[in-house]
This record gives sequence, C-alpha cells and structure tokens, in this order.
Amino acid sequence: MNIAERENPFVIEAKTCGCKDKRNIAYSFIESFHSLCIDRREIILAQIQACERLLKYVKDETELAAVEKEIASLKLSQDLISY
Repeated sequence: MNIAERENPFVIEAKTCGCKDKRNIAYSFIESFHSLCIDRREIILAQIQACERLLKYVKDETELAAVEKEIASLKLSQDLISY
C-alpha cells in the first residue's frame, strides 16, 4: 500500500497588517516537510513569491504601495546576499 501526501508548493504566506495609514507585510511559514533546511536565499525568494501572490488580492492603494515597497526591498536584499 502506497500512501502519498502532497506537499504544498508554497513555503511562506504573506498578509498585510497594520492600521490604514501604515501597512506592513507579515509572513508565516506554511507547514512543509523540509522547513528546517531552508537557507536565507530560499527564504527571501519565497517571501518575494508570497508578495507577488498577495498583489492579486490587494484592495486599496496603501496596501498596494506597501506590497510593492516590500518586493523592492526584498529584491535589493536578494541582490546583496548574492555577492
């Protein structure tokens, strides 16, 4: 008997939080089998992917600005880690 369990392809989930004037992005790890062996580059890449998925569900301009700012910041830190 073979029992197979599918693993979620996404490692991190992003949500907006904070008051209306100042929005922040909060991340949470989705349970996965290999969550203990993720390095910094993979975490930043997963955060970028989570923010890009979050862009589909943005409701107003303050949330959009916060998510776009977070993506830009993550891409900059990804470039700095690469060196």
